[in-house]
Amino acid sequence: MTTIASNLQAVRSALLDAAVAAGRNAEEVRLLAVSKTFPAEAIRAAFECGQRCFAESYVQEALDKIAILHDLPLEWHFIGPVQSNKTRAIAERFAWVHSVDRFRIAERLSEQRPAHLPPLQVCLQVNISGEASKHGVAPDAVDALAHDVAGLARLRLRGLMAIPAPSDAAEAQRASFVQLRMLFERLNRQGLQLDTLSMGMSHDFPAAIAEGATIVRIGTAIFGERIYHRETL
Repeated sequence: MTTIASNLQAVRSALLDAAVAAGRNAEEVRLLAVSKTFPAEAIRAAFECGQRCFAESYVQEALDKIAILHDLPLEWHFIGPVQSNKTRAIAERFAWVHSVDRFRIAERLSEQRPAHLPPLQVCLQVNISGEASKHGVAPDAVDALAHDVAGLARLRLRGLMAIPAPSDAAEAQRASFVQLRMLFERLNRQGLQLDTLSMGMSHDFPAAIAEGATIVRIGTAIFGERIYHRETL
């Protein structure tokens, strides 16, 4: 797994460079390793290189890895679409959920979060590009959903997440992230104490950092190209 070690080193270096270029402290940006479709051994290799936070999109795959890696002090984030019949498992086994886009899903997560665990940390996923194929709440519906979710007892609303339409142009990348940051700032002006912008992936995280990302979700640049199996689709 020496490739994972060298990839992680390269990503951390690029993250530092992007933060410096943006006039930010690199410690303000958390690296979330997106481990979906990769085996538990790859996660263990990344852990041995100092990585602690990992993200998954498929519940059963994630539960299998959590069981295998129970000996490691990992922080698990769920970033995939949340189905109603999977909320209990997510509420019980994850520390963060980045992909809340409906109040009923948030309500179920709150109701099913075990009392002995701290509140589940959540972000609202915003469909910032308006793509029909993407999950997420519409930008004009974010305010109402955010205030409703903030009132749920077993959740802590931390911020917003988005997966913009892919682009190789830095200006287009930043334009999408600006939209999310403006929504984030508007919600804070309304009294919500948000501190998290989960935005930026392997191909666009420098642009996301330039626009205020506090969590970047990096998979391919750490683990390599994904091979999707039928059961994960």
